[in-house]
Amino acid sequence: MKPGRFITLEGGEGAGKTTQSALLAQALAAREIPVLRTREPGGSPGAELLRGILLGGTIDWSPPAETLLHFAARCEHVTKTIRPAMQAGTWVVCDRFFDSTLAYQGYGQGADRGFISALIGLLGIVPDLTIVLDVPDAVAAERMRRRGGDTDRYEQLDTAFHARVRQGFREIAAADPKRCVLLDASGGIQAVHTAIMTAVWTG
Repeated sequence: MKPGRFITLEGGEGAGKTTQSALLAQALAAREIPVLRTREPGGSPGAELLRGILLGGTIDWSPPAETLLHFAARCEHVTKTIRPAMQAGTWVVCDRFFDSTLAYQGYGQGADRGFISALIGLLGIVPDLTIVLDVPDAVAAERMRRRGGDTDRYEQLDTAFHARVRQGFREIAAADPKRCVLLDASGGIQAVHTAIMTAVWTG
């Protein structure tokens, strides 16, 4: 059986990853492609438990510890969810993966990027395609304001943090153009979805 593809969507807060991952999964299913939509941190029981600690907890983790928690969740996710789905021929659409750790903990919080890269290498899995959704800071802030509701630990961090994260994602995409496609996600939902579908079929 031919393995399924592994597609990740990345970007900062308010970039539209959740909306676009849902639309992508729906579009693939409409083409009768078996698809699993998942997310990080999370995607398996153990990883979802760690998600609650990372996003909703009150502990101010050191950057190395926070990095390791994300990778612990990721190892569970890969082992229990992503690999089995791909081996069954299912395409996996994931809202965030290891690029988010490099952007958030590496660029945003100052964790050692070499350490993060070493952990990435130990995973033994790399997305077939990564869509990096990029939006200006003002657009992201307005989208988050309109979204309302409770905010997680990362959403509550200051604008300087989010600016570093955005720059991190842009540098990640530039460093790996064969895997990453950087898209302007400041337009309408359908326009961004169309650009993503183009990237999926040409990537």
